[in-house]
Amino acid sequence: MADTSLYLLSLLFLPLSLLLILFFLVRPRHVSIPIKSRHVFITGGSSGIGLALAHRAAADGARVSILARNLEKLEAAQQSIRLATGIDVAIYSADVRDYDAVKGALEQAGDVDVLVCNQGVFVPQELETHDLEEFKFMIDVNVIGTFHLIKAALPGMKGRKDRGPGSIAIISSQAGQVGIYGYTAYSASKFALRGMAEALQQEVIAEDIHVSLIFPPDTETPGFVEENKRRPELTSIIAASSGSMKAEEVARKALNGIKSGKFIVPCNFEGVMLSIATAGLSPQPSFLMAFVEVVAAGILRFAALCFQWNWYSSIEGWHKKKR
Repeated sequence: MADTSLYLLSLLFLPLSLLLILFFLVRPRHVSIPIKSRHVFITGGSSGIGLALAHRAAADGARVSILARNLEKLEAAQQSIRLATGIDVAIYSADVRDYDAVKGALEQAGDVDVLVCNQGVFVPQELETHDLEEFKFMIDVNVIGTFHLIKAALPGMKGRKDRGPGSIAIISSQAGQVGIYGYTAYSASKFALRGMAEALQQEVIAEDIHVSLIFPPDTETPGFVEENKRRPELTSIIAASSGSMKAEEVARKALNGIKSGKFIVPCNFEGVMLSIATAGLSPQPSFLMAFVEVVAAGILRFAALCFQWNWYSSIEGWHKKKR
């Protein structure tokens, strides 16, 4: 009986010791990001995920500003939020590729507490057949546009002693966690955001600003319908395994992740598995999630290899049919 008790204690000792180590080890520390009565600035806010986020933030009592290129769509979004919540949001028309226009909009909007970089374009195509201008357009909007927004917003976000913790949220994609056939250009732009976010978190943590990197799967938006008309057949076959989500559900997951101060914010079960499998050297504020990452890493690497086998089998089978 004594031997059994010692054995059980030894089984508990290792995981409890690991949990204790991780409790002291993880950085940055967990914080909660308040939304009520704070200025939330959302790009790509006239439709899709951005509009859904604006609705939720306004309903939570935030002072919301939305930015997009099309003024007519912005006015329609403003009206829809007013009808749904009784709250007026501020609207700004600017192209994120134009730094001066972005800087002017943010200066007009005033200091930001929560910046959500949600703008993005997506054209699925094999690299060989991709139009060079489309590739540059994706990099300019998805990567350079995000850089412009953060650079313009940071001066007003600093010095937060009396304002509480701030947040910079970057909307990436599950295509920013794993490369998929037909997403060579899009994945390049979304993978870049991860490197930007990891380095940025180190740069702004002393200012009590916390970065969230959000990884939605395919999301049912007006743009997604149009983009899918050009999607290669193999892309649809491979990407179908993760399914799609409604913009409102992605917005709910994203805003909850921002409020919780999470660095990595997955939006569905597959996203959670991907986030654990690709954790790498990313910051992790939750010692419990860090424990899961450490314990599950090997198992999920095996699962990832199974997925890769399936994808490459699909590619091989598709090319055999074409021949």
